[in-house]
Amino acid sequence: MLNKVQIKVRGYHLDIFQHVNNARYLEFLEEGRWAFFDDFGGVELMEEGIAWAVVNININFRAEAGFGDTLEVQTRYIKLGNRSITMKQTIINTQTQDLVAEADVTYVCFSKTLKAAVSLPDDLRQKIEQAITDSE
Repeated sequence: MLNKVQIKVRGYHLDIFQHVNNARYLEFLEEGRWAFFDDFGGVELMEEGIAWAVVNININFRAEAGFGDTLEVQTRYIKLGNRSITMKQTIINTQTQDLVAEADVTYVCFSKTLKAAVSLPDDLRQKIEQAITDSE
């Protein structure tokens, strides 16, 4: 499953050089992940005391984006561990089709009650495995 969300670059996203500040890309990626979870499911786990804790983000900046650009954040699962999930995210400038940034984001399935990483529930694991297979 590939989820796509568009973000319009606003003035408050810019730094003194008038391009998107590097810290804002983390927010854009987070917006993409929340949109993904809205469509894929997983939000209901929070009601059960399970959260997704980000443990690693590797981001590569490829091109600059500026005021008025529309950026598309693309999000998909790429790797599944016992207690972790890795997502691949790309940010594309929709006007130029330039790859602006790409990131691998790793989460652990975290129990708020136990305050520890826990194994993914079997039904969720199967759903994620299918999503990875479908996106290959």
